[in-house]
Amino acid sequence: MITIGTPLLWICFGAFVVAALIVDFVVLKKEGAHRVGVREAAIWSAIWVALSLAFAAVLWWWMTRTVGREVADTRIVEFLTGYLIEKSLAIDNVFVFLTIFTYFALPGEYQKRALMIGIIAAIVLRAVMIFAGAALIERFDWILYVFGAFLVLTGIKMWTSVGKESSLDDNPALRMLRRVIKVAPQYDGERMTTTQNGVRMATPLLLVVALIGVTDVIFAVDSIPAIFAITTDPFIVLTSNIFAVLGLRAMFFLLADMADRFHLLPYGLAVILLFVGAKMLAAGVFHIPPLVSLGVILGILATTIALSLRVKAEDHAPVARKQ
Repeated sequence: MITIGTPLLWICFGAFVVAALIVDFVVLKKEGAHRVGVREAAIWSAIWVALSLAFAAVLWWWMTRTVGREVADTRIVEFLTGYLIEKSLAIDNVFVFLTIFTYFALPGEYQKRALMIGIIAAIVLRAVMIFAGAALIERFDWILYVFGAFLVLTGIKMWTSVGKESSLDDNPALRMLRRVIKVAPQYDGERMTTTQNGVRMATPLLLVVALIGVTDVIFAVDSIPAIFAITTDPFIVLTSNIFAVLGLRAMFFLLADMADRFHLLPYGLAVILLFVGAKMLAAGVFHIPPLVSLGVILGILATTIALSLRVKAEDHAPVARKQ
């Protein structure tokens, strides 16, 4: 498995992620349950983006001194492209999380904790999926074409599903959880379980956290192959993915109130999936440089956002939300 990830780099990255999560939990405990405002969400979003760019800068500096400037430039562009893809596709997560929170009538002051726990589960599951995907690609290089075809089909499905209403009523994961877990009729603060009439049972918050984890795995099935279209280096794939996920909670609160403004964004995300899927399928014929891929993705996002701001939302069907 070809990777720039030395044992020292892996250890440093792992230590950073653990430290970031600890700080997040300490801040969460200190602040207590409260509704996150746009200002707080914007500050934390800026912090996570700054940390991601700082990591890229340090990684570039390290590589220029160990593997050379040319490799360093290529890998950093791959990291930034992967980060941008994951960050873009994570926007669709926001719509799904909104659906989950609305369905369970989750109070605003509990949403921060639910997202925090769900994101930790997502980090672990994504790491497993990325290493499994890298191992498959190393052994069966034709799997990249399977990933490419899957992304093209996913992009087409995303495009055609825009405007269709979604509901959690028929969600198989939710039905299964309700069959195997006794659920209390109301919340008990930020507790995951509670006792009523001497019976230990889950609170609705536990179902919310579980669905967030399941939803993220479903989205990872789309986004992880998309990053493998940019690079097969597991260190770049994992770091770009995890940095995007770490900032997902802040991004949720930042975009939750602005979802309708970017009503055309799902079309842009569908085009991005079609582009990276086609890039994978055409890899054996011609190679698209990482810098070109980054430019194309930025262009698609900028165009879609600009059109969303110019075209009235009521002229189009509501934004679809995946289950």
